[in-house]
Amino acid sequence: MDHLVLTVIAPDQPGLVEKVAQCIAAHGGNWLESRMSRMAGQFAGILKVAVPAEAYDELVEALQALSAQGIRVLLAQSGIDPSCTWKPILLELVGNDRPGIVRDITRLLSEHGVNLESLQTEVRPAPMSSEPLFHCEALLAVPLTLKLEVLQEKLEALADDLMVELSLRTEV
Repeated sequence: MDHLVLTVIAPDQPGLVEKVAQCIAAHGGNWLESRMSRMAGQFAGILKVAVPAEAYDELVEALQALSAQGIRVLLAQSGIDPSCTWKPILLELVGNDRPGIVRDITRLLSEHGVNLESLQTEVRPAPMSSEPLFHCEALLAVPLTLKLEVLQEKLEALADDLMVELSLRTEV
């Protein structure tokens, strides 16, 4: 079996996922893993698919033909997952919204070799004041060679500068 990673985006509508799933199944493909969401009237997702080698080219062609139905599909061959040289850490952050929070946090993480496994952010009104609050939850892949205390110290210093509350948890 060959593996593909697909990114799908289209105007949100009922039956969208079914159209993609039907295309994959019609070519003997197996839907392995996905993350999907609706946002601002658009539907976007990323998924991993296994397909028999002999059906690979036909599936790729069929997925690209979905553009006639307004479904854009970007394809990439699945890479090999690296051996586990990292530990999972959950980062949670809340603070007054302002431009640059994601940039500043991800810059610090990148400088320390930390990879983002998943990232969810949103801005919603604070309970009492209705001021916009930025919320972030991220699953980090922290290298085994990086001491968690060092990362925590660097992130807390940045959190103070950004005036946000930040927590790290090892229980994922």
